[in-house]
Amino acid sequence: MNQVEEKQQLLDRLQTNAWLSRRLCSESSETCAQMDALNQEGEYLQTTATSETSIIHVVDDDLPFATGLCRLLRVSGYTVRSYADAGEFLMAQMPDTPGCILMDFCLPGPSGLELQAALASRPVSLPVIFLSGRADVPTSVRAMKGGALDFLTKPVERETLLRAVQSAIARSIDNRARSELLREQRARYERLTKREAEVFERVVAGKMNKEIAGELGAAERTIKAHRAQVMQKMRVYSVAELVHVADQLAAAPPCARTSP
Repeated sequence: MNQVEEKQQLLDRLQTNAWLSRRLCSESSETCAQMDALNQEGEYLQTTATSETSIIHVVDDDLPFATGLCRLLRVSGYTVRSYADAGEFLMAQMPDTPGCILMDFCLPGPSGLELQAALASRPVSLPVIFLSGRADVPTSVRAMKGGALDFLTKPVERETLLRAVQSAIARSIDNRARSELLREQRARYERLTKREAEVFERVVAGKMNKEIAGELGAAERTIKAHRAQVMQKMRVYSVAELVHVADQLAAAPPCARTSP
């Protein structure tokens, strides 16, 4: 069995356990022990699947330190890629997987902060954890203001490092889910007809059907039909949900925005 099949089996087992847990919960209170066992196994499987499908990118020119760091992460179940400087990292082809970047602050050529700024322009950037042997407060503040998830001082303790990595991967998965949802919402909006988009704009602005009908020169029942189509195509069930979607689309980065 190859690695991909093993990962899929883990995920399938996790989904099965979740289903069994819900069923046991609905059937009897005497199954608490079974439910606890399933939940514990589910947490273990989720952690295992996440670590195996995530990639940790180590950017550090200190070869002995980077080698030891990569070895620790691999032993902990992570896939790891190592880079000697910012240029090597930027030139590498990034796989479409969750993960994070463990990066030294002082790098040859572009610094860690400069690399962080370059990565911030990407649609979905990986969370950054800075590592430095010469940390100071101003440097840490600049890194955190730039969006770094953590700033660790070398040498870093094993548990501290692994907790930071786990947190970063959770953030990466969440960011990817949010980005995917935004893409889906944008695609749904783009499938609206011109008239439906006009109705969309006025509904989220709080206007009633009668008012919209007057502005667009259409019958009120026609506006009701367009409004129903908008709700169906956007897959929402209330005006509040539609307003929330409009806010998310409006808040999207300029390079990824479709104006509603």
